[in-house]
Amino acid sequence: MARLLAAAAAPGDPTPARATFWRSLQTLNATRIVIALVLLLYLRFDGGGLRVAGHHLYLWTCLTYLALAIAFALTAVYGQRRFLVQLLVQIACDLAIISLLYADGGGLRSGLAILYLFPLAGAAILAPLVLALFCTALVALFMLGMGVIQVLEMEGEHILLQSGLYGAAYFAAVLCLNRMAARLIGQEELAIRRGVEIGVQQAVNRLVMADVADGVLVVDAGGHILASNPAAQQMLGLSAADHADGDGDDHRDRDGDLAAVQSPLALAYAEWRADPALDTAFITLKPYFSIRLKARFAAVDLGQVPQAGDDTGETCASLARSVIFLQQVSEIEERAQQLKLASMGRLTASIAHEVRNPLSAIGHASALLAEDIDDPGQRRLLRIVDDNVKRVNRIVEDILQLSRKSHVQYEPLALDSFLVELREEFIDTEGVPPDVIAVSVAPGTTVHFNPLHLREVIANLVGNALRYASGAPASIRLDLVRQPNWLELHVQDDGPGISGEVRAHLFEPFYTTSSKGTGLGLYLAREMCLNNDARLDYEYRFDSHGTSDSPAADRRSGGRFVITFAPPQK
Repeated sequence: MARLLAAAAAPGDPTPARATFWRSLQTLNATRIVIALVLLLYLRFDGGGLRVAGHHLYLWTCLTYLALAIAFALTAVYGQRRFLVQLLVQIACDLAIISLLYADGGGLRSGLAILYLFPLAGAAILAPLVLALFCTALVALFMLGMGVIQVLEMEGEHILLQSGLYGAAYFAAVLCLNRMAARLIGQEELAIRRGVEIGVQQAVNRLVMADVADGVLVVDAGGHILASNPAAQQMLGLSAADHADGDGDDHRDRDGDLAAVQSPLALAYAEWRADPALDTAFITLKPYFSIRLKARFAAVDLGQVPQAGDDTGETCASLARSVIFLQQVSEIEERAQQLKLASMGRLTASIAHEVRNPLSAIGHASALLAEDIDDPGQRRLLRIVDDNVKRVNRIVEDILQLSRKSHVQYEPLALDSFLVELREEFIDTEGVPPDVIAVSVAPGTTVHFNPLHLREVIANLVGNALRYASGAPASIRLDLVRQPNWLELHVQDDGPGISGEVRAHLFEPFYTTSSKGTGLGLYLAREMCLNNDARLDYEYRFDSHGTSDSPAADRRSGGRFVITFAPPQK
């Protein structure tokens, strides 16, 4: 308390502690004015209990006290200098005037002894303990002196005892008030220190978030964006003016929702909320279809945050926060692909000579043996050899194709007739029922794509869909979606969606979950799309079927492959 009083008494700019003390002194002055007015009313309604000559001394004392109270109040507002000096002068005037009224009113019989609590309480709260006890001792000695005089004048038998009890009560009240005030002041000092530390930490956090290359989003359980750094604003196309730092709930209406900003990110966030194990997702943002992001989700631990109220669970739910870290992986993937292609280029030459020639010899030898062998068991073994030769040869062809990334002279292609012909080919060669594959493309739709490359891409996607689709009518759909500045071809089926773990490696070469696959199909499909200035991505989504009264029960997770075609050339 002494340290804060020293700060309050020092001249210069007011500190938070000094401002608190000045506000308390102003409250004390307002109370003093009220007491002076009450004393004047006491004179107006008193029935003769005061022993004053014509009440003139009492009247002028109260008027003087009121004038001093007003002067003290104005000084505390407009002359905030030397706090301790002003406090002691005011307490001394209070004690002097109350003592004058107490003595003129007949001591304890006047009932004015209770007024001493006002200045003594002010001293206990705003002054050091030694000064407060000194003022209390002066009051106790004055009351005992008045009691001795009254006893000598034979005006009462128990006046000394009552005066002593009043003095003891004053000491007890001053000690209690001073200790409580010291504790409150200590709490205020701690709060000020913690506030400074929090302000410094917030400044550091703002600096780190502003300079970090990765995007950072803070969202609540409902997907409301509460805070974001400049990198995230740039990635998501948010307005920097609408994303000033704040404390949370005030930003819900200003920052918007994930669903309104980027629906792929909102779907990935909803999936993580449903299954916290899926804490990483790869998404492609539209309309910036060339930007591919890696999103990592983390929940804020609220274990050390104190909760208020009886509904602790509900309070925790309302305070739940999650942090989304966004990393742009388009350039990283491109560099990784370039390194892989460079390695493949060095490897293909040796593969062509060291693998294909022995494969040709093995295939030719198995064909010659098949002409001379009639035993069914041996012919079955030859078929196994022939099938594996073809499989290895197909792997070699795929590997060789990785190094053939060159500029493609694509041409306008009528997409509707192209997809219909490809659908008929699947019906004839794969034995697919005619109603399984549904094509929805407006007539006359034209895209710029190499026909051979587009055939391989769609054949790969439809072939994968055939392995997981139910086989029901329209279980595999090819839908053309028109966006403001580009076209999208959606290839989707009614099978289960791809898990988050598999989606993270979906387009990596040689990654496969099938024992018969090479892991190059989707990688080659994406490379062909890139060669034609297009983009191939997998989008996770929820489908609403409307088969239940519960909306949550109607939402089934799934996914689709999206080919984003290059915009028309001008």
